[in-house]
Amino acid sequence: MNIHFIAIGGSAMHNLAIALQQKGYQITGSDDTIFEPSKSRLEKRGLLPKAFGWFPEKLSANIGAVILGMHAKGDNPELLKAKELGLKIYSYPEFLYEQSKDKTRVVIGGSHGKTTITSMILHVLNYHSVEVDYMVGAQLEGFETMVHLTKENEFMVLEGDEYLSSPIDLRPKFHLYKPNIALISGIAWDHINVFPTFENYVEQFSIFTDSLTNGGIMVYNEEDVEVKNVVENSESPIKKYAYGTPEHTIVNGTTFIETPDGEMPLEIFGKHNLQNMAGAKWICQHMGIGEEEFYEAISTFKGASKRLEKIAENNSTVVFKDFAHSPSKVQATTNAVKDQYAERTVLACLELHTYSSLNAEFLKEYEGALNSADKAVVFYSPHAVEIKKLEEVSAEQIKEAFNRDDLIIYTNPEEFRNYLFSQNLAETAVLLMSSGNYGGLDFDKVKEFLQ
Repeated sequence: MNIHFIAIGGSAMHNLAIALQQKGYQITGSDDTIFEPSKSRLEKRGLLPKAFGWFPEKLSANIGAVILGMHAKGDNPELLKAKELGLKIYSYPEFLYEQSKDKTRVVIGGSHGKTTITSMILHVLNYHSVEVDYMVGAQLEGFETMVHLTKENEFMVLEGDEYLSSPIDLRPKFHLYKPNIALISGIAWDHINVFPTFENYVEQFSIFTDSLTNGGIMVYNEEDVEVKNVVENSESPIKKYAYGTPEHTIVNGTTFIETPDGEMPLEIFGKHNLQNMAGAKWICQHMGIGEEEFYEAISTFKGASKRLEKIAENNSTVVFKDFAHSPSKVQATTNAVKDQYAERTVLACLELHTYSSLNAEFLKEYEGALNSADKAVVFYSPHAVEIKKLEEVSAEQIKEAFNRDDLIIYTNPEEFRNYLFSQNLAETAVLLMSSGNYGGLDFDKVKEFLQ
């Protein structure tokens, strides 16, 4: 079967293209620009388009399927040609469902934690040599691609994103998977450009819950009020399994978890990560992994890429990089670092980078998010606000939104870098939270700074 990708360079799209090529499909694709690491990975496999741009002539009647990425627009020339030819057009999640409709589908949803939980599950299964198909939103240690598809594996583990499926399919991705086993980790308003009200956003998780197959299993975080309401009020014929924060202690910067065999040290830390682990444990047990086997494997889990990732450390300083940008993630991550390093100064630096976080109306959701940090810095680019065609936000608005008088605010990348590298970081835990790079911060320079 020949498959053509419109917008092949995306993080998820290029991984799916590689996975399908490995499965034996003939793959072609286009994009108007492709960045690293997608570019090198596609080139290595002979999948990098010869020229950037859209070329309707690539589409012909012998194309078995077209997969449309979110980066493409509704009037994309290749999309219009595909429609004209009557070709079958799939969104990314639609095609994943097609590839897994005869398997047991395990879908991990939630406003936060889904990448980490999916990563934990795959780590445990990989540790015990259990082969499964999967799609996860981060590059994992020990896994070549973020997507893996076979004919023979029984399970398909999917990270269930609530964002839209494609420019012509405006349903959230996780509505399309029809899970046999599912999990919801937490609900905190996000993607306000798509879900303008909190109620509208929460509704997507109710639809997800009701999309489970009859008799399906829903694992849910009962410590999250919204999740508890959504799942426990569902009248669908499903089985419900609640989880919460497991018993644990922190000793000299290491978290120990209570297990049937006594205390066990973990590589990960933070209340949110312990909840993530409890959810992952339930899922693994429903997939046939025993409790003892789970604990043996999870003790070696170091975390998902860019999720409380330790990028530098010496005797008195530790630096973490985290993808956190939404209010609930920022608060959970900052709290986790302060709990783990209670005796140290916590310097938390947050870049407001996404559409939601730069929205003047949404800013108030950040109130208290950085309160557990000893020093708090917010960086944002007025240019990014301009590009996203948003109402201008001022430093005063940001300070007021976070409700923290000593909040330090930078809009100039160089001034932020100068501040960071001028600090005495002895006995300090530094937390760099962003889905960007603070206007060009070289994270390797941060590592060198500590040497």
